[in-house]
Parts: sequence; structure tokens; C-alpha cells
Amino acid sequence: MGDRQMRPSKFTDDQIVQALRQVRAGTSAVTVCRKLGITQTTFYRWRQKYEVVGDGESREVHELRDENQKLKQLVANLMLDQQETDYRAKK
Repeated sequence: MGDRQMRPSKFTDDQIVQALRQVRAGTSAVTVCRKLGITQTTFYRWRQKYEVVGDGESREVHELRDENQKLKQLVANLMLDQQETDYRAKK
């Protein structure tokens, strides 16, 4: 039972974002759900996951960019530590 995996979505991220944009533009969520053949629960789950942040990026993209920046900083710090270690070893 612990090995259950979610099946992949029939919809691409672009299709999901397009559906969310339709609702933001004024089409009712019920209409969009019927057209796509999804439940309202699925739609609102998508909206929560892809909720738009201030500048038009999805929350997920924003979080990934933050994580990427932290990882880049970590790599830079490790490289500096390595250079310092090499420099001291040469003395």
C-alpha cells in the first residue's frame, strides 16, 4: 500500500495555466471544468498549486528560483572554501 504513486496528469502545465487564465478572464470555473472534463476540486487544487505571484510567475516557479539561488550560493561558498584549502596547502 505504501508504494502507491499518483498517475501523471493528462494536462500539461501550459494547459493548466491556460485554464486558470480563462477563469481569471471571466469564464466561470464550472464551465472550464466541464470543458476539460475535470472536477471542481481538481481545478481548485490546480489554482492553489499554480496561484499567480505578483509578477505573473506561478508560486512553484518562484519557489524553484529561490531554491536555485540558495544552491548556487552554496556551491560558490564551497568553491571558495576549496580554493582557500588549496592555497593554505601550498604554503
